[in-house]
Parts: sequence; structure tokens; C-alpha cells
Amino acid sequence: MNAPSRIVRRKLDLRNGCVDLSHGSGGRAMAQLIAEIFHPAFDNRWLRLGNDQAVFDSPPGRLAMTTDGYVISPLFFPGGDIGSLAVHGTVNDIAMSGARPLYLTASFILEEGFPLADLKRIADSMGAAARAANVTIVAGDTKVVERGKADGVFISTAGVGVVPPGLDLSGDNARAGDVVIVSGTMGDHGVAIMSCRENLRFDTDLVSDSAALHGLVDCVVGAAGQSLRTMRDPTRGGLAATLNEIAHQSGVGIRIVESAIPVRPEVAAACELLGLDPLHVANEGKLVAIVAADGAEAMLAAMRAHPQGAQAAIIGKVVEDEHHFVQMTTAFGGDRIVDWLSGEQLPRIC
Repeated sequence: MNAPSRIVRRKLDLRNGCVDLSHGSGGRAMAQLIAEIFHPAFDNRWLRLGNDQAVFDSPPGRLAMTTDGYVISPLFFPGGDIGSLAVHGTVNDIAMSGARPLYLTASFILEEGFPLADLKRIADSMGAAARAANVTIVAGDTKVVERGKADGVFISTAGVGVVPPGLDLSGDNARAGDVVIVSGTMGDHGVAIMSCRENLRFDTDLVSDSAALHGLVDCVVGAAGQSLRTMRDPTRGGLAATLNEIAHQSGVGIRIVESAIPVRPEVAAACELLGLDPLHVANEGKLVAIVAADGAEAMLAAMRAHPQGAQAAIIGKVVEDEHHFVQMTTAFGGDRIVDWLSGEQLPRIC
């Protein structure tokens, strides 16, 4: 996001103006958009240099890196927006390795006609989320496409963090006898998004759980130590997809108990109304951890002592299973397979 320090042009109309194709042309209009919207929102010493890249020192340790894209609809939802979501999602992907998130980059695909007021609101929210998470957005890019080609704005991110020495978390680490823990209620984000869609609108006070989880992760890692096997944030596909991924990576089975899984009553009611399974609904501020049995109680206590883990619960265990199934004991005492979705349950959830 480089921009000349001096732009001879009338100020952007941030109240009534809209993005136009010239804002993606690489010329003066694009530089002005960056200077008046993105630089104030993300301000830091790397952006002020105006280069096409950021050069920074790397702390000791192994680096963790991730990339992600955000195409949520609607762009603004109870508890957040696409800007804060992009920061939280990227920070959390880094944090699930046990790493401390350090730097982010952001690329914006803007649609011609998108209101500048909404773009500023998204950028400001993104900058505030980054500062709250103590990470820095050090570089970025802006493109503009014709009207009707982008549904407002899409955001792509990359993130870098550093993993503490001696920590090796991976989805292929789960072993039979390990315990499955979730940090809180499932499905909040997905139901909050659905509650404000034009064709699905229903009354609920539920807000998205979108949040940066690296503070909670620090507590988890400190309490569990070497007994911690892996962590994941159950976003698209929800808890069901996350557990299936781990089972297949590790070559094990997983058994969970429906009554042990925390689900808010309003989430359960909304899912019943819409014919959805809460285990398939996205989350943006929760984590799933697999931990050796001898470290499970210490980790659960550490989670519950943190505000983001107050409703943490042990929901099952890892078992030997050559088929790598995830199975659930239902509230009625029966068993069923918890499979991943064969298609898209609901579009544009994150």
C-alpha cells in the first residue's frame, strides 16, 4: 500500500462518495484512496515508508505463516464485520500452531460503486482489531473490479508469527486415549450471520464470537505443555469438519458426546428452525484442542480461568479406528456418524 506523500487532488468524499475504477488504476486516485483510508486506519512505520513490501527483523524461533480470504455476506453483522473478521481469522490460524502472531498483510478487491463510507468503516475496524491483537498490518494491495464482479469487497490476508522453542503442534499428533476439548459454545458466528440475512432474518440477540484467540492459546500452552497435541479453530464446516480433519490426519477415530458439547439455546433453536446441525455451523472465536489424558484437567482449568474459555468443556476422546470415523453418542443414548458436509451448508459465512 504505497502512496506518494503529496497528492494534488480534492479530498475524498468519505460520506457520499463511492469507489470507481480509477481507484484501482495505479495512478493518483488509487494513491489518494490508500492515503486517506488505509494509511490512517493501519498506520505504522512500515506503511509510512511507502514501499511495496515490508522488511522486518525476525525473532528467534520457527516461523508460522498462513493465508486466507474473506467473502462474507453481509459485510457487517452483529458482533463484527469483514474487517475485524479478517484480522481475527488470520491471527487465529497462526495461533493454532502455538505461535505468537506478529505481522499481517491485506489485499482488497473492491467493487466499482462500493460506498467509501463503508470502506472506511471496514478499514478502521480492521486497524482497531489489529491493534487490539498487538499485530501490525505491514503491507497490502488494492484492486477495483467492474460493478457486479465482487459483491462489495473481498479481503485476502497473510500472517506471520513465531513458534516458541520445543512446541510442535500438528493435526497428525492425535493418539488413542487423548481428550477432546472445546473452548466454548459452538455455532454462534454462523447463526449470528444468518440472523441478519435478507431471506433468513429472525429475531435473536446473538452476536458473532469473532475474536483473536492468541491470549487464550498462551494460557493453554502454558498449562498443557508437552501434553498438548494440536489445536484448530472450527470455522467453515464447524466442529464436525475440524474433528474429521484431525481424525484423517492422525489415522484415528474420535468419539464425542452430544450432551457435553456447549451450544447456546438460541443457536440450537435457530438450527432446528432452519434444519441445520450446530456441529456444521461456523465459529470464529473458539478453538478445539486435542490433549493427552494426563494434561486434560489442567488445560481445562486454564481455559476456564480465561474469559474466552469460561464455557470450555471436555466433549470426547480419541480412539483407535481404522476407518477414521467421528462418532457421537446422541442425547437419546444412540450413536451416529458425524461426517463432514458433502456440499456447502450455507454460502458466504466467513
